Amino acid sequence: MKQLINIFCFLLLPFTFALAQSGSIRGTITDKENKSSIPGANIVVQGTKRGAITDPDGRFQIPDLPVGSYIIQISFLGYEPQRIADVIVKSARSTVLDAELKPSVLEIEGASVTGSYYTVDETQPTSVTAFSYEEIRRSPGSAGDVSRIIYGLPSVAKANDERNNLIVRGGSPIENAFYVDNIEFPNINHFPTQGSSGGAVSIINIDLIKNVNFRTGGFSSAYGDRLSSIMEISLREGNREKVEGQVELSMSGVGTVLEGSLGGGKGSWIFSARRSYVDLLAKIGGFGVAPKYGDAQAAAVYDLDQQNRVSFTDVFAMDINRISKEDASDLDFSVYGQDDQLQNTVGMNWRHLWDKTGFSNTSVSHTFMRYTTNFREGRSDELLIVNKSTEQFVQLRHSTHLQLGQSHAIDAGFNVKHSFVDYNNYFGSSTNAGGDSTAAFNIVRSLDAQQAGAFATYTWIPVSVLDISVGARADYFSFNKRVHISPRAAFCLRLSETTSLTGAAGIYYQSLPFFFLSQNDAYRSLHDLKAVQYVLGVERYLTEDTKLSLEAYRKEYSEFPMNPDEPTIFALDEIFYGSPYFFKENNLINAGKAYAQGIEITLQKKLAEDFYGLASVSLSTARYKDMNGTWRDRVFSNKAIFSIEGGYKPNNKWEFSMRWIYAGGTPYTPFDEAASTAINRGVLDESRTNAVQNPDYHSLNLRVDRRFNFDSTNLVLYLSVWNVYDRKNVATHYWNEFKNAAAVQYQWSTLPIIGAEYEF
Repeated sequence: MKQLINIFCFLLLPFTFALAQSGSIRGTITDKENKSSIPGANIVVQGTKRGAITDPDGRFQIPDLPVGSYIIQISFLGYEPQRIADVIVKSARSTVLDAELKPSVLEIEGASVTGSYYTVDETQPTSVTAFSYEEIRRSPGSAGDVSRIIYGLPSVAKANDERNNLIVRGGSPIENAFYVDNIEFPNINHFPTQGSSGGAVSIINIDLIKNVNFRTGGFSSAYGDRLSSIMEISLREGNREKVEGQVELSMSGVGTVLEGSLGGGKGSWIFSARRSYVDLLAKIGGFGVAPKYGDAQAAAVYDLDQQNRVSFTDVFAMDINRISKEDASDLDFSVYGQDDQLQNTVGMNWRHLWDKTGFSNTSVSHTFMRYTTNFREGRSDELLIVNKSTEQFVQLRHSTHLQLGQSHAIDAGFNVKHSFVDYNNYFGSSTNAGGDSTAAFNIVRSLDAQQAGAFATYTWIPVSVLDISVGARADYFSFNKRVHISPRAAFCLRLSETTSLTGAAGIYYQSLPFFFLSQNDAYRSLHDLKAVQYVLGVERYLTEDTKLSLEAYRKEYSEFPMNPDEPTIFALDEIFYGSPYFFKENNLINAGKAYAQGIEITLQKKLAEDFYGLASVSLSTARYKDMNGTWRDRVFSNKAIFSIEGGYKPNNKWEFSMRWIYAGGTPYTPFDEAASTAINRGVLDESRTNAVQNPDYHSLNLRVDRRFNFDSTNLVLYLSVWNVYDRKNVATHYWNEFKNAAAVQYQWSTLPIIGAEYEF
């Protein structure tokens, strides 16, 4: 630690006398309801006498601004004014600020918050948090991972720092969806868990992100086939005026970003490529083993005319993890071999404006994912698993928003998904969770399946202080020939200028992962997973930049698969602390029921002056009913979570930030010591399923940033330290087959990270 801090200070020395320069802000102001440009909008740089008026195309530019962080205020008659914090001006660069203004329904005093830093989506008013690029970039403990910044929210369980699985409001990691510019991604992470949404670190470079919306419940009928959360990622445009670049060093690796103009300013392109370096350090230092990974992204946008815009996105990632028998023995790993993955998603989106009455988005995409795994047992060299599988998805998605006057709107659309998967897998003889022997078996199977859905949501504003939305979606899954109708509703009632009451309710369905369904032909009879959600909340603006919110929720799960031979275990949760491939010879039935309920309190402050922060408290319960009729805690249940994070910017050069999280210990099932010792394999004591609790989790992350601005380039250096006081948080319990004894694997110890971003 001392050496790394000294290195960080040494790196600052050459730039101590760097001179601050100037840059500019440019962008476009549009109507939120129909995406049409707003000419004549007023843009003011708060705290200065600088500003601009948008031209007939809604564009503006404010040149020659001193480098620094600004708050931009945007206003226009007939629209609710908006303030945007964290607008960073850099040397010789043009910061792009595209904003959408919401039309005012009626000019009634007390009907809306004036100049708020927060916006509300009438169709999804509950359980949504928005993050800007700057909030993601500087988050302590996120390491440039868009999923890890979400860990500070009360809705997300604190499971394992070494993975970025999102466990939202009592769900599991299979229940989340990701959308990048209207294109669905099955997973956005390196070393993904097959059939799930988690991994090791994000493949999305945050330097290409414009903003993120994270919805943790009560989301509208526009989204199907997920039970818990929706993450919407919007990518920024490249520079439409000139070529710019950036090189970076971070936990994600070393990489570069290039961007420039397309079609003489009618569009832009942007490209990113990164490669990890931890494996290189391990090789040089001659210690341990380390995986290697890399990713590349390309995006482009082009304006066909004033009504039509097309955008292109391609995201590629490759992961390689090789463990020799010797290294496995030195590290007490029970297995050795290889675990490689490759994934690529490419797609295009067409946005069309309907002559100031609305807009539509239509996207088509293709995803390819390949898994190559080959592991042997360390003690006996017996082949345990060979996984040679590919999964491909072709998707078409369309949505249209129509504004029918000031008080009525309709959102409608459809999605079609064709999936074709191939599995050529072998699983050696082993034992299941209860210690019973399982015979070796092969899965050689190809599956084709289609999913189709259609949705519609009607939003009505009967009076200026009340928004009501009602909708439904219909879904069909060809694999099990099932059709589902999912009604949903939400409302937002503004009780005063500063206080609102919000609520949502709905039914949600989700199909089981293909790697699960492929293991037995009988699984065609299994039902899709079901959840009924209820959310009620109160929001109060303490100031224009500070918001206090309280939400209560309840989720009722049903139709989950259960194994009569292991009646106390919730089968899908077993995937994340046992082998996912142990269901083939079992006769699973749809008997699983569960519920999650809780209260969340969040206090959020935007960077209006020199500090910002977010503090939250969550009290929750997540339980399931086993086949013996006993209610048990689910494996991800923290019950109590408290987190506080924030930062201080004394000037435009320095920034100091921190995050501290406390969470109740998760439950786990202990080993039956006698049975495990007898066969030297882990055998769970199923009479105490999830009856023992891990120690409480807590961790402190710190970060310091230093900005340098030169004549035509910019540099950001940062030092981030995870788990500052070296808390030994439990990751998992496992059976050490070399020592024939139970053992504990801990999460990361103190982890310092030095990063740099150089723009040219």
